[in-house]
Amino acid sequence: MNAILIKLFATALTLSQVTTRPDAVRTQFDPATDGPEVVRLLRDGCAHMRKAFDIEDINLDELITTAMEDPSSVAGPSAPKILHGLDLNELNTSYKQFCKAENPPNSPFDAKAVIEFYDNATKDLPSAEALRDKALPGMTRILDGAGKPFAEASEPNGRRIVVPITTVPTLVQKAFIAAEDKRFESHHGIDERGVIRAFIGNLASPGRPAGGSTITQQVVKNLSVGDDVTYERKIREMIVASRLERILTKPQILGLYLNGIYLGRGAYGIEMAAESYFGKPVGQLTLPEAALLAGMPKGPNFYSPDKYPDRARERRAYVLARLKEEGTITEAEMNAAIKADLGLKPIETARRDSGFYLADFLNREARTFAGVDSLTSGSMTVRSAINAGLQRAVEEALQDGLANYERATGRQTYTGPELNLADSVRRIQAATPAPEGSPQAAPGVTGARSDAVKPDAKTLKAEKAAAAPAPKPAWLRALESARPVLYDVRWPMAVVLETGRGAVRVGLADGRIASLDPGIARGRLQPYDVVRVKLSGGKGGLRAQIRVRPTVQGAALVLENQTGRILAMAGGFSYPLSQLNRVTQTVRQPGSTLKPLTYLAALNAGLQPNTLVLDSPVTLPPIGAAGDSWSPKNYEGGGSGPTTLRRGLEFSKNLVTARLLQGGIAPKAPASLKRVCDIALEAQIYAECEPYYPFVLGAQPVRMLDLAGFYAAVANEGARPAPYALESVERDGKALYTHAAREPVRIGSADRVAFYQLKTMLQGVTQHGTAAALAKFSPYVAGKTGTSENENDAWFAGLTNEITVVVWVGYDNADGSRKTLGRGQTGGHVSVPIASAILQAAWANGVAKTPLRGPSSEARPFIADMAVDPRSGVRVAGGGFLEHFRTSGDGKMADTQYRLVPRETLYAMRPDAEDGDLNGGEDGASVTGDYYGNMTGERARPDLLDPFGERPAAPRSRRAQGDLDPYGQDPYRDSYKPWPGQTTRTPFGDDEVRRPRRRDPDYLFGEDPGY
Repeated sequence: MNAILIKLFATALTLSQVTTRPDAVRTQFDPATDGPEVVRLLRDGCAHMRKAFDIEDINLDELITTAMEDPSSVAGPSAPKILHGLDLNELNTSYKQFCKAENPPNSPFDAKAVIEFYDNATKDLPSAEALRDKALPGMTRILDGAGKPFAEASEPNGRRIVVPITTVPTLVQKAFIAAEDKRFESHHGIDERGVIRAFIGNLASPGRPAGGSTITQQVVKNLSVGDDVTYERKIREMIVASRLERILTKPQILGLYLNGIYLGRGAYGIEMAAESYFGKPVGQLTLPEAALLAGMPKGPNFYSPDKYPDRARERRAYVLARLKEEGTITEAEMNAAIKADLGLKPIETARRDSGFYLADFLNREARTFAGVDSLTSGSMTVRSAINAGLQRAVEEALQDGLANYERATGRQTYTGPELNLADSVRRIQAATPAPEGSPQAAPGVTGARSDAVKPDAKTLKAEKAAAAPAPKPAWLRALESARPVLYDVRWPMAVVLETGRGAVRVGLADGRIASLDPGIARGRLQPYDVVRVKLSGGKGGLRAQIRVRPTVQGAALVLENQTGRILAMAGGFSYPLSQLNRVTQTVRQPGSTLKPLTYLAALNAGLQPNTLVLDSPVTLPPIGAAGDSWSPKNYEGGGSGPTTLRRGLEFSKNLVTARLLQGGIAPKAPASLKRVCDIALEAQIYAECEPYYPFVLGAQPVRMLDLAGFYAAVANEGARPAPYALESVERDGKALYTHAAREPVRIGSADRVAFYQLKTMLQGVTQHGTAAALAKFSPYVAGKTGTSENENDAWFAGLTNEITVVVWVGYDNADGSRKTLGRGQTGGHVSVPIASAILQAAWANGVAKTPLRGPSSEARPFIADMAVDPRSGVRVAGGGFLEHFRTSGDGKMADTQYRLVPRETLYAMRPDAEDGDLNGGEDGASVTGDYYGNMTGERARPDLLDPFGERPAAPRSRRAQGDLDPYGQDPYRDSYKPWPGQTTRTPFGDDEVRRPRRRDPDYLFGEDPGY
């Protein structure tokens, strides 16, 4: 039996069942025994078809005879591919056998072959019930914190907004029914007349084949069985469509259809199409607009009004004529609609280029809190906390910072262009007709044309062409249509146009030409390569510098302190390169950004910021019988002797941090460690704490999001917010989830006074410590740098009154390797510049810029501000540095300055200097030092007095202010001003001129105000 005939009979068997016995369709037959049953079903089906055509007074025999008069139309080269090889005689014989009750002796029919094909086609048939309960994937709109559109989330082929059928106007419904399925209201899923008409039409007309599918069949095809152009798909489609009609109403089926179909411009469903083409919801469509969209399902590309407006008008006129035939509209309405302009709004070509990590995070939050499978499981409206302008700026700052690090360290590698447009340019050039030459002006005619001169049509056409704007060059058109690989990278794309020995020239997306410094790509660029650049102006014109994607990674987060709202998040350099969100999905060693926990515990235990601690080697005893002792080291390897608690944090001294465990928090080191761990657990930095000493130096990996919550708590005097980005989720106007406003939870392991003192000490870090690159912002910013062992991770965590900013830079170590950033590439050197750009962007995008607040009304009664020498911590009568001391509430203050380093120890450690002078600087300059080994004299740098007052920024050294923790910072690279003999500004704002005073080298008991 002919293969095509087998498929046709299997399809006919399906059609016979769904039209004559839709409630009892068999999907499997026995090839050995069910042959007679199949013959009976085929004959019943043919009888049903003839009756159906008789209703319309159509002679089916004549239709078939007419179709078969020209055999070449079926078997010839122009026939549809699915009909090639069909024997017309066999087809005609089969028709007589099953439709005219004849028993021809040469029947080609083989029941066994037909059954086998049919049984195979109906295996694993999808259920109609699945369609009844199917939730169409939809496009979710994500709004930013200001309620403005920020992003869309949809699955491939799922950019739709699902609307109830009741919101679709009757006119729109009837337009689609008239265009696609005029008997929709009367058939039961399969329009047998439509199927036979399509089959016969395809035999007689070898053009574009017709399908004869009903709206119900199209629903099944689009949402269930797929769109393969095969007999198997057609068989499955008809059976499922027949069953769907039994469990859904016509309006429900039409709703699935109108929400499911593709209508061009990337729009699925009638609502998305109405907005894409006309900028309005479906409920506001006019008659011409509804007819235009109703004509699109037949071929969204073929009838595209953007590409083929004439075809679109013709198709619209057909739909309008059908509506008039059905009596839905009048002839006058039809004629007016035919003449109407297409009325399209411009195509939106802008592509989303930011917030991809944040959108993923919102999706995870929606699954957790709103109970939705994903943001693409339906059409929803998601309101987020995102500050859109800040989000873009954070991504740009991180990308620039990572690239600058690699350029500065010589680690850049050029792996080739992002794209090459040579093929696209050639195609565009080949498809662009050569411009016609402009005709010469008529002799004696200049300026305006005389009314007496009648130009011919050719002249008018040439003049019109000359007046039109110059066509875009092929490279620019190719660039406009290119889809960048790194679609979220802020650096503009540029097309290489010239690569001669001189300057390389590139074209930009706005049509400008720039001179490119190829840098690391010198000699490797080819014509029409697309590269990323950084632009700058100059006397020589527009200049560009190449930018290559870095291999180093990073992450950044901006958190609102009081509410916990995530304002911006960058989980990596570029989302297309890696979807791993390093803010929420990875843990890394925080290094010294965790040290404030230990200092907080010490302050809460009663130590004051001026308490002296020995910056010298220490060995802590084992924890438990099986533990090991611990002997940490500073970054530079040595120590600077006695130093204040404040300076130990400002310059990130490991030895100072370790010694706080030895009596500074609890009498014994293990008990001190436990108290630090308790704060870490209550602050929700960790779910569990590793009981080993290196924990206090940041050895236990942490998640950036959790670390940010702790620093926000420091800004809030101990109240930790719960970070979140999802404000609400709505579907069909109903709220699925709304974030309940919650007050930050107070961390009870430390009081407000300790948190406030810690904040002032962290401000010293940005003023003159390891984050001194932020000195000009120190009135507004406090923070801490951090660098893990071997410079594998570089951190900065900073806070203002309003926000917390955390930045991490490092290499991914998923392959098990740990790659260092390089000697000296610390948090202060790598991460602080990125944080600086983010802070400035925050202030430029609506975040208030306010001086750091003083103590709260609850903490103020327990704090006394007193002037101290900034190095020794000794109280002074006037001037000095305004330190913040804990009191008992009645004004009494516990003096803990010598609790950890007794005076006797200081005496034994005094420098052996003659006449009180310490001379011998390397450059010959006079260098004096106090008894703590801290530099004073001509080489000392100016400092600020009140850490919360308005004052000038401390000057920076010409050498980079790198953060050298977790093992400490060069103690001589500070910016404290030598107080004796200087004009200083007192805490009360008046200037005081102090006389030079003689210092006795043996005086070890503080600065007596009466001295």
